[in-house]
Amino acid sequence: MGLFFLNNNKVATSTPNKGQKIIKSFQKGNVSGIFIAFGVSLLLVALVALIFGQRIGYQQGISYADEKAKKEADGEEVSSRNIKALKLKTQVLQGQLETAEQERDISLNNLADLRENLQKLEVTNLQLRQNNEVYTKVLAEQGGIPLQIIGAKIAPLPENAYEYRFDVAMLDKNNKSKKLTVTLTLLDEVNMVDVPLEPKTYDIHGVARIRGRFLMPKGFNPKQAKLEIQVDEEIVEQIYNWQLGKPVDNMPYSLEETPATDHRPIDGEVKVTSKVEKQPNEPSENSSDTSKKTSE
Repeated sequence: MGLFFLNNNKVATSTPNKGQKIIKSFQKGNVSGIFIAFGVSLLLVALVALIFGQRIGYQQGISYADEKAKKEADGEEVSSRNIKALKLKTQVLQGQLETAEQERDISLNNLADLRENLQKLEVTNLQLRQNNEVYTKVLAEQGGIPLQIIGAKIAPLPENAYEYRFDVAMLDKNNKSKKLTVTLTLLDEVNMVDVPLEPKTYDIHGVARIRGRFLMPKGFNPKQAKLEIQVDEEIVEQIYNWQLGKPVDNMPYSLEETPATDHRPIDGEVKVTSKVEKQPNEPSENSSDTSKKTSE
């Protein structure tokens, strides 16, 4: 068997040399520079962003302030216009109010005058009624008033219509109301037409006012009108010539536009008027009434 001998030599360990140290030092310095450059870049970017942001914000702030100032100025102008318009409207309304107050005062004064006049009329009416009762009583004690026609009038209306107005007087000796029957007949040369009166009977105790309207039959031209009134056995008959009348001014176009029947007393004039109108320069005919009065 062979023998091995170990040399008493130290094992050599390898140590880095100087070149390697320089490389490692350079690598470390390069990494640090990169970090520093990156930090500087970030700082620059932040500064640039801050500068641009400040500038943009400043411009936006200026624009906003300018726009706000314009809006406020416009609002002040609009408010000024509104104030002027409101003032003008207030003045107009104030004028209308003053006018309304004046009209109200005038109306109140007129109303007070109307009330006073109405009271006077009521008093006058009561006085006349009292006098009428006294006179009626005295006349009745003296035998009353015979049946008679105190006023008669027939006037033309539109649409071939006519209005009749008759005032009849009678006072019974017993001072009581009586029933009055009225008949109106239109006459030409050969024909006669009975006018339908509504109503046909009236209560009479002093004066009865007979009012109404009728339509003239087509093609009929009356020459006379006969009015007959009757109370109990007493009859009064009167015939009137149908005469031409004066031109009628402001004649309504229809019966609907015609005022209501006239209930004013007739002034004693006996007038039966044809609807045929004369020219304004033509003189009116004198009435040639033929009257006939009978009593039973």
